[in-house]
Amino acid sequence: MTAPVSPTRLPPLAVVAGARTPFAKAFGQLAKVPADQLGRVAVEGVLYRAGVRPAEVGEVVFGNIAGPPEAANVARVIALRTGIPADRVAHTVSRNCASGIDAVVAGWQALAEGRTDLVVAGGTESMSNIPLLWNRKAKDLFVEWKRVGGWRKLALLGRVRPGLFKPVAALELGLTDPTCGLNMGETAEVLAKEFAISREDQDRFALTSHQRAVAAWKRGFFADEVVPVPSDLTRGPPLDRDTGPRPNQSLEALAKLKPIFDPAGGTVTPGNSCPITDGAAAMVVTLTGRATGPEPLGYIRDYALAGCEPRRMGLAPVFAIHKLLGKTGLRLADFELIEINEAFAAQVLACRKALASDEFARRELGADRAVGEIDPDRLNVNGGAIALGHPVGSSGARLIITLLRALRDRGLKRGLATLCAEGGQGAAVWVETTL
Repeated sequence: MTAPVSPTRLPPLAVVAGARTPFAKAFGQLAKVPADQLGRVAVEGVLYRAGVRPAEVGEVVFGNIAGPPEAANVARVIALRTGIPADRVAHTVSRNCASGIDAVVAGWQALAEGRTDLVVAGGTESMSNIPLLWNRKAKDLFVEWKRVGGWRKLALLGRVRPGLFKPVAALELGLTDPTCGLNMGETAEVLAKEFAISREDQDRFALTSHQRAVAAWKRGFFADEVVPVPSDLTRGPPLDRDTGPRPNQSLEALAKLKPIFDPAGGTVTPGNSCPITDGAAAMVVTLTGRATGPEPLGYIRDYALAGCEPRRMGLAPVFAIHKLLGKTGLRLADFELIEINEAFAAQVLACRKALASDEFARRELGADRAVGEIDPDRLNVNGGAIALGHPVGSSGARLIITLLRALRDRGLKRGLATLCAEGGQGAAVWVETTL
């Protein structure tokens, strides 16, 4: 039997700069901007901030879930639209909500292999433009229509029924896990019940997300993170800020919303869930020994990926964090700020409870004691996806950018970014502002 190979830790990754578009609720102000153009805006913005010319970029990696049919390898289309030379390679990765982090990891590996000295990594998603699909019977009829002629076409008309023209929402399909049969909101309901998380606790968490995001915009924190989407792309006014944060959000307003995934007895509502969102984020990354020019935004020291049951997919950050701490010897308390993507308030609150539970650690993680407690004052300090939005392919990259900027803003050093992904996977990333 061959002995297991010990993993080799990658050298630290320098994040030279990061930028993102505004995040906009789907079917709103960015609805007419396709995913490749959102990505182009983010890449042009980050190259400008990094002081890097397109010709200096050796490789582009982008996360994307929906796979726009007009730009199948959307990373390549983004690279070419940005003016990156055609002899440079680009590819797209998909790990559902963790795709933005996966793109960074893939770029990191390309750098460590010596394929290039400079990578642009990020993610993009236009959830507004996820298409409606024909049902199977309609597709079969249309295919046959193209193949036959004459009187046989007339015979096919006799098979036409109104139900053939009922579209199938690809967005709804994509947000449903085929292995457990639950959509993402239903998995949040599973965790709310398992961890006895009340509706009021979820609504209070959602309110805090909005309050922190609004405050961060008001004091100018996000102004240096976001690059505007111009009017020639929006086909309306330019967009220079997120559309999700609600300055007047209140517990009273949140309490009026009805449960959407379990109307009879559920607690997960549109108000304590992240909205469907359009947006893109990008980073310029290189190995620390090759970083030149201005001081990098920060550094990525290590990462971990982990899996769990798909029906409890929101707990995946717990497994990823535990794995990362085991790799690095760090404790949860060693991280001064933490970002957990807010897919649902119930999901984040469940992660906090699981991390702090000795019983969960023994039963699920094979550990003697709890991973640790997360101080709410260190968690998502500038708001999270409930307020800002969650364009799935780009959120992992956004978390890293926002976290590094938040650490710098507060004069802190070490942070942890983590999120869950459909299918029961999680990612956790250790970042620092200095080495």
